[in-house]
Amino acid sequence: MDKLKTDETPHVSSNPQRRRFLAASAASAAGIGGFFGPWAHNRVWAQSAQAKPLVIGLTMDASGQYAASGGMERLGAMMAIREFNDKGGLLGRPIEAIHMDTETTPATGSRVAERMINRNDAAFLIGAVHSGVANAISQVAQKYGCIFLNTNSSSPTESGKDCHRVKFVWDGNGTNFAQATVRNAIRTGGKDWVLMTNDYVWGHNTSKATRTLIEANGGRVIEELLIPQNTRDFSSYLLKLQQLKPQVVATAVGGDDIKALRQQVVQLGLQKRAAWINNQQDWPDVYGLGPESIFGVFGTTWYYRLDLPGVKEFVAAYQKQFPGMAIAVPGNVFYNGYMATRELLRCVQEAGTTQNISVIKKLEGRKMSARDRMQHYDAWIDPVTHQVQQTIYLASYNDTPAEKNDIYKILTQSEPKDVIDPAAVGSCKLESYEATPSYER
Repeated sequence: MDKLKTDETPHVSSNPQRRRFLAASAASAAGIGGFFGPWAHNRVWAQSAQAKPLVIGLTMDASGQYAASGGMERLGAMMAIREFNDKGGLLGRPIEAIHMDTETTPATGSRVAERMINRNDAAFLIGAVHSGVANAISQVAQKYGCIFLNTNSSSPTESGKDCHRVKFVWDGNGTNFAQATVRNAIRTGGKDWVLMTNDYVWGHNTSKATRTLIEANGGRVIEELLIPQNTRDFSSYLLKLQQLKPQVVATAVGGDDIKALRQQVVQLGLQKRAAWINNQQDWPDVYGLGPESIFGVFGTTWYYRLDLPGVKEFVAAYQKQFPGMAIAVPGNVFYNGYMATRELLRCVQEAGTTQNISVIKKLEGRKMSARDRMQHYDAWIDPVTHQVQQTIYLASYNDTPAEKNDIYKILTQSEPKDVIDPAAVGSCKLESYEATPSYER
């Protein structure tokens, strides 16, 4: 079995369940053949007449707050890469992926991006969950002209003030999800809200978008509680909630933090005293928690039991390629990683080159059918902000599951045009083509 070789020393989680998840991910990844570690394989390519591999850098967390999601988006990207390699690669070249742990830390994200571009000859960078990490990677990518697909970061700033010509944002952002949730929550839950906010860029900007919509629709925010990243004891915040007695609690809390929060809310029975809205719920953060912890209403971009063409086949492909995974069915994070990678590779194929400006122009304004993306409505990449405009789903816990993994009940699906982030267009200033370095590998 090939081992991933890296200069970074990854942090190993102390959580036994997390260690099992990451071990299963790593084992499955290594087992698919030829994806990791160009160090071992490049000597073979150099000594043969075969074409030099096209290297793709996977900039995903394997430790820190978003390690579980980082593992799943990595597998999604790898499945798309394998599909191309099974058909002969891309432009006559085999595709080879390298992965380095970005550690849910912006400084590490910058170092990883620099290494992948300058030492590992990466043609493209793919991956990010933490929006601060995504912004750090994108600054390095823009400096060199290397196309970067931000697969799972959701701060509105990623397609707003922190946009770049080389960066494309594949997830719904905090404003998109707030557009889908806030009005109905005021009608059904009430006008007095408390915001619980992860204290970094995604949390801040998601709660800001939520506050704007609450106030525009006649509600009021009576308090905002800032939650430091990697918080595990929420007792002081939950005591404050008991005192405030809000009608609605809106959380912009993610990763391991939301797992811990959900469990402690249930212990105190607070899920019964207010309506709970989680702006966006990533599948790895609730899978295996148990039904009592999946309370409230939350947003997502995809679900494995959508009654749409291609969904069953997609789930079957995941299970065949990654057998024995701790997460038995794919979720939104895996889906985003796969869709972003597949569309990038299609654009390279259509352009007939890896030259960055040619590929960027294929991505900008790209239309993607609902059927192809396994969503309810057609999607497109906004040419002004580089964000994918797509179907946004609201879900709750499913009290009549078809099988044990069927823990979501899809409540609504919003058309992309109805949940667009209006502020992004005004705040995004993409670099010109001329100001973006020419880049080709």
